[in-house]
Amino acid sequence: MALHLTWVFGFGLLGNIISCLVCLAPLPTFYRICKKKTSQGFHSIPYVIALFSAMLWLFYALYKEDALLLITINSFTFFMEIGYIFMYLFYATKKDKILTFKLLLLFNVFGFGLICVLTRFLTQRQKRVQVLGWICMTFSLCVFVAPLFIVRKVIKTKSVEFMPFSLSFFLTLSAVMWFFYGFLKKDQFVAVPNILGLLFGILQMVLYMIYRNSKKVVVVEPKLQLDISEHVVDLEKFGATICSEIATGIPKLNDGGD
Repeated sequence: MALHLTWVFGFGLLGNIISCLVCLAPLPTFYRICKKKTSQGFHSIPYVIALFSAMLWLFYALYKEDALLLITINSFTFFMEIGYIFMYLFYATKKDKILTFKLLLLFNVFGFGLICVLTRFLTQRQKRVQVLGWICMTFSLCVFVAPLFIVRKVIKTKSVEFMPFSLSFFLTLSAVMWFFYGFLKKDQFVAVPNILGLLFGILQMVLYMIYRNSKKVVVVEPKLQLDISEHVVDLEKFGATICSEIATGIPKLNDGGD
């Protein structure tokens, strides 16, 4: 029993350390934003989504018994994402500020508030943990589909420009730690999303080894884009960013966030 708890703590602690490093990865991006005094060319969406994910997992961990390691990593992520968003807003254009505030209201105020109210008043304690776990797991699985845009881009262009090996490696390592943490604690809501994260991480590293020395192929085709309030987001670049950001909030860079 003592050995089992030691392994659980060990994997959880390593998961915390690796996830903290991943969470710090956008710092060079914000250094450039501060240096140029403009956030033009960057997007706040990954940071808003990451904040929402950290809030969900924190809410889940507060009701889950013996979930201190989930609380620590998601608390760290929560404050880091708030810092990133404030820094972004300080240098953002008026349109970018409006979009960011709309996203914050949609996800972090109304979305999270609705989840809090419904789970608080419509469920009992143990049932509440189950409902919150399903919500967190479903949201995480949906977000982990983002790397498919990068995989598609790599295969089409035969270039790993937007898929650095270090990012794929650390996200895979993080997924391994959190999977075993969830598996040993018999917490399916932590373990299951990281199976998908592990598979995508391995796939990205394999593709990197295949195409790392290939010449880039220019593919002329309409870009896959997401238009939000007159803002256009390139999903192929966005995929890696949002995955890395959410990974820090999950009991789991693109450096640019663009």
